[in-house]
Amino acid sequence: MRSGAKVAVIGGVFVLVSGGLGYGAYSVVLGGGGTGTASASSEVKTGPPGREEIETTAKDFLAAWASGDGAAASLLTNNEAASEPLLTGFAEDAHVTKAVITPGPAVGAKVPYTVKATVSYDGKTKPWSYASELTVVRGLTTGKALVDWKPTVIHPQLTEGATLRTGESATAAIEAVDHNGKVLDKETYPSLGPILDSLREKYGDSTGGSPGIETWIEPEGGSAANTTLLTLAKGKPGKLQTTLDADAQAAAEKAVKKFNQASVVAVRPSTGSIRAVANNPATGFNAAMQGTQAPGSTLKIVTAAMLLEKGLVSANRPTECPKEVMYQGRTFHNLDYFELPASTSFTTSFARSCNTAFIKLIDDTKDDSALPKEARDVFGIGLDWKTGIASFDGRVPDETGGEAAYQYIGQGTVQMNALNIASITATARTGTFHQPVIVPQSLDDRQIATAPRSLSQNATRQLNDMMRATASWGTGKTAMASVGGDKGAKTGSAEVDGQGTSNSWFTGFSNDLAAAAVVQSGGHGGDAAGPVVASVLRAGS
Repeated sequence: MRSGAKVAVIGGVFVLVSGGLGYGAYSVVLGGGGTGTASASSEVKTGPPGREEIETTAKDFLAAWASGDGAAASLLTNNEAASEPLLTGFAEDAHVTKAVITPGPAVGAKVPYTVKATVSYDGKTKPWSYASELTVVRGLTTGKALVDWKPTVIHPQLTEGATLRTGESATAAIEAVDHNGKVLDKETYPSLGPILDSLREKYGDSTGGSPGIETWIEPEGGSAANTTLLTLAKGKPGKLQTTLDADAQAAAEKAVKKFNQASVVAVRPSTGSIRAVANNPATGFNAAMQGTQAPGSTLKIVTAAMLLEKGLVSANRPTECPKEVMYQGRTFHNLDYFELPASTSFTTSFARSCNTAFIKLIDDTKDDSALPKEARDVFGIGLDWKTGIASFDGRVPDETGGEAAYQYIGQGTVQMNALNIASITATARTGTFHQPVIVPQSLDDRQIATAPRSLSQNATRQLNDMMRATASWGTGKTAMASVGGDKGAKTGSAEVDGQGTSNSWFTGFSNDLAAAAVVQSGGHGGDAAGPVVASVLRAGS
């Protein structure tokens, strides 16, 4: 077989097709007979594998896998015990009956390839195509060039401990619809893939549908919902009403695709209904609802609410904003060390995101736990939310000294995600916490979290005015310029260890819609996350 030649599938087995690696002639044993490998040298080699070793190892591994011989293929990896069950299970558990594996040119030690397969089960057959890659490394003990084993070698979405399965689905299919009855599917709205899988896992059997025949990823120990990869035969889907809005969701999907790692959530302040959830990457971990990161100055919404309720500030009262301030032996400063005149109002310090104006007031609260109390008792943070799927409900732990000061500006031990910050903005908008939900509470009568009290009317009014100022002439002006209606905003950036650029956070409201976004390594809040939020607010308000 010559490099670049295509080989047809013969006799219902796998075939490897050379796709530009320049392997030269080699043979594939059809019917599970395995493949030959080059004779081992008595000398144990060291250092990174060379190009010829990379190409030969990749060729032999893919050929063994293509022939259906999982045992032979596993011997060419650096983890035989972990790889053999998945390689063998490709045919036995996933019921792949035919496959053409086409490698592409090596890029360093990485070899990409495409798999065009046929899956057959119980008389149902369907084609299945996807792409993945492998990396060739030097074996630590043998010195041989081996495939660095990861489950993603089999499929890019396969995780540790998970397996590929084909059969009758464990739960009935669902047809998820938005609050207006428009169908929501993972093809049109990719970010909803993991969410729809979770909703199906939890509610599929209660919606009146019936199972279909599918290929799926089954996580280890049922730790998460199955991820459907291919549907061979559709079951009868049961209709599931969600709180999502198709227009807002479409805008969210488009907005996050502009960045390598980004998340956004939109919530309706008057009800807590989640209108949009989007992530990039779209598959896998739902960072928008389960992520745990410091949110930077977007948390100043909570800090400002606490200071307003304690009477330590008011929107129009002057507040000091020096370029830096010392607290408990730690120095805090503003972005680029800016400072504001002593006559500056608290609204201006909020709209310009002055860190020192907030930190200088810590001692005046006479209570290190004042911020955690405000976050919990008014904004519902940490109250065991039951959104309808797995979610993290935020964390502002009790701290003292310098760690408490970091919390005032959304750093330190504070942990949030886009859902939490969107909910905080929604609570600030109305003054009352409405726990976010993605399916109506009436669907399963689950216990919805309620906050012990509402924000005072005076603090609610001032907080809204301060957020309006931020959107009109403060740090959120540029991002919110295209958003109409009654609007407000807060920007934030959070430094993360190991990143050269801070994460960009932004939250805002327009009429009865609040949204928040985070962009990894996106810089200042208005730079990256701001336009994401604005796109969703325009579409959904």
